[in-house]
Amino acid sequence: MRLEGQTALITGAGRGIGRAIAVAFATEGATVALAARSAGELEETAQLVRDAGAEANTMMADVTEEYQVQAMVDRALARYSTIDILVNSAGIAGPVGPLLENDVGQWVRTVQVNLIGTYLCCRYVLPVMLSQNRGRIVNLSGAGATNAWRDMSAYCSSKAAVVRLTETLALELEGSNVRVNVLGPGSVHTRMWDEILEAGTAAGNLDLQERGQMVTTGGGASIDRAAELAVYLASEESGDLNGRLISATSEDFPFAPETLRQIKDSEAFLIRRVELG
Repeated sequence: MRLEGQTALITGAGRGIGRAIAVAFATEGATVALAARSAGELEETAQLVRDAGAEANTMMADVTEEYQVQAMVDRALARYSTIDILVNSAGIAGPVGPLLENDVGQWVRTVQVNLIGTYLCCRYVLPVMLSQNRGRIVNLSGAGATNAWRDMSAYCSSKAAVVRLTETLALELEGSNVRVNVLGPGSVHTRMWDEILEAGTAAGNLDLQERGQMVTTGGGASIDRAAELAVYLASEESGDLNGRLISATSEDFPFAPETLRQIKDSEAFLIRRVELG
């Protein structure tokens, strides 16, 4: 099993992609600490993890609150003494509609959950990983990181920022045995997509309506494929891959060693401006 003996902390684990990753990790032998805001959903995920043969511990936490993130990490350490893997899966779609019509509080809340939450979790888990000189961080992005979607400024901005945060953190971690990468899951049918479809319809956004209908009627990306990519990025299979955005829908992983080297040398997996020749 690829994650045997590893302890993983997964935020946003109550449902959707976070839940799928938790079960996939359990299947691969990891002990899983689950964090989210809903106790009922967390317990459902925990039972699925236990059914897969792994130990699960649940923790209520709002990743936008520093003291709650710190308490979450402290509790995981008190139980397991280590955190080998961090998956930042907590995220929201935010307000849908023209920026000038967005509720300011909802817009800011989206950045707080998607970006600040990722930062805070990295901030409090990294000292543990650096002290043990090993660790893997998997940050969840989305199509909004590489494509501008009309009427979704908060989501796209925050997800693009997660990618740049990851790239910057990877540079700071050079010389250590801690790796951080971004997982692009694709348009997976989750509750978030149901909310996007509903909001897009209310806003009269035909593009979002069409995209949402495609996803919710079976045309979306595979949640199992996204979870499998998370396992790959969290395991030794991904080698020294660091600071890259890897798509579950576009890339043919697991990568051969020579392909990993090519990815590390390529700017195709970064947010970069391409200079004209």
